[in-house]
Amino acid sequence: MNMNRTLRIAVAGIYHETNTFAPGLTGIDSFQGEWVEGREAFLRNYQGTRTSMGGVIEAAQRHGAELLPGCYAAATPSGMVRAEAADELIDAVVDSIDDSADGLVLIMHGAMVSQQYPDLEGECLRRLRNRLGRNFPVAMTLDLHANISPTMVELADVIVGYDTYPHVDIFERAVEAFDILVRIVRGEVRPVRAYKHSGMLVVPQGMMTEEGSMKELMDCAFAMEELSGVLNVTVAGGFPYSDVPDAGMSFVVTTDGDRELAERCVNELAELAWKRRDSFNVPYLEPRDAIREALSEPQGPVILSEGSDNVGGGGPGDATHLLAHMTDLPVKSLIVIRDPDAVREAFAVGIGGTFAMDVGGKTDDLHGRPVAVRGTVRLLFDGRYRYVGPYMTGKHADMGRTAVVECGNLTVELTEKRVGPYDLGHVLYAGLWPEDFHIIVVKSAIAWQAAFGKFARRVINVDSPGCCSANLRHFEYRQVRRPVYPLELT
Repeated sequence: MNMNRTLRIAVAGIYHETNTFAPGLTGIDSFQGEWVEGREAFLRNYQGTRTSMGGVIEAAQRHGAELLPGCYAAATPSGMVRAEAADELIDAVVDSIDDSADGLVLIMHGAMVSQQYPDLEGECLRRLRNRLGRNFPVAMTLDLHANISPTMVELADVIVGYDTYPHVDIFERAVEAFDILVRIVRGEVRPVRAYKHSGMLVVPQGMMTEEGSMKELMDCAFAMEELSGVLNVTVAGGFPYSDVPDAGMSFVVTTDGDRELAERCVNELAELAWKRRDSFNVPYLEPRDAIREALSEPQGPVILSEGSDNVGGGGPGDATHLLAHMTDLPVKSLIVIRDPDAVREAFAVGIGGTFAMDVGGKTDDLHGRPVAVRGTVRLLFDGRYRYVGPYMTGKHADMGRTAVVECGNLTVELTEKRVGPYDLGHVLYAGLWPEDFHIIVVKSAIAWQAAFGKFARRVINVDSPGCCSANLRHFEYRQVRRPVYPLELT
């Protein structure tokens, strides 16, 4: 190609982490809150943000490339995607790619499941190939919790996964994917890929990349990326709450034409992971015991990680297994609960009014029963804020109408929508400060650390019923490829 010609690079994607154990189905309406089409809307929403889309925008500017944004849609993690919604989303992305583009950056999660497609990312790539041809360059970014399939590896020229959990390198990985794509388009590299599944299901609490075996795997991957001819090494922890054949930890290595090197690297990573398999399991306590432990700490904040109701993993955000034991604690405590009915009542009584209502536990029986809460409404606001921390800095968030109710030592932040505690704005915009509390409940596994990690004096993982439980034996798997550790302790 003419090396002096301005490159035209398309960008599009669908982003959803699907929990097949979560209650309900996810319809097309769930994606309307972040459905962006065309250049003007794409720049308006993402320029200057530390998101994947923001990374693509900056990379295009660095390369002097013309960016051709198509359709990008995202939804908060939730249950299985409805069949009609899946087809509408895929068609919107495929149809939105500009025919004049030289290549495509495809932004996906890697654990999206619909009623008819257990591998929705693979299906999207298949349709893209049907339209654009096998030789059209495609670079795909994936979440660290992707359940990578052989189809994804076959149909994407390069897969670039996040390297961190909490995910604070989303921007950088998008830039990396764009850079590799440019080299492919210019004919500077010929990517070949190798893939290996670990044979393991790993819970999110075992995937923190700053410590333990996950750090060891990442350090090994980074060393491999220094080898001549290696373009990218992706370690995907997987998402154990998607019951699909390819669920679990896997590895993808992309090299410049050297398939033997790629195979050698993925095999080394898979062997290391299997050798360390027991170390990925995490200790956890039942709710009553977790609170007792938290109370024994002389100083807080003590973080109670209620991973079973992980909003970032599809949890409903209204589980009450911990709340039921928190209404009369002797220390200042904070919990965020999604309950649109309770929010409506708080707005009705107004700031300074007395709030008395059963809260939470309204999604299903699995996540607990409603708990009687009585207190004073201290703050009401629209629930909109921007991320101020290291994770996706500048991203817009919307909890829906939000109310803060004080009930003695317990502070309950009530929201209309499910929003995970990934950023300090989750509580800061509600007039709350972490160090004012001895106990803080986070409906998250690890991602909460980007917001609250620097404040935590101790972290306790809580084992309670829920669609994101750290105890995988709570679930009945039907589709995952067996045998798989730890369901079979081999």
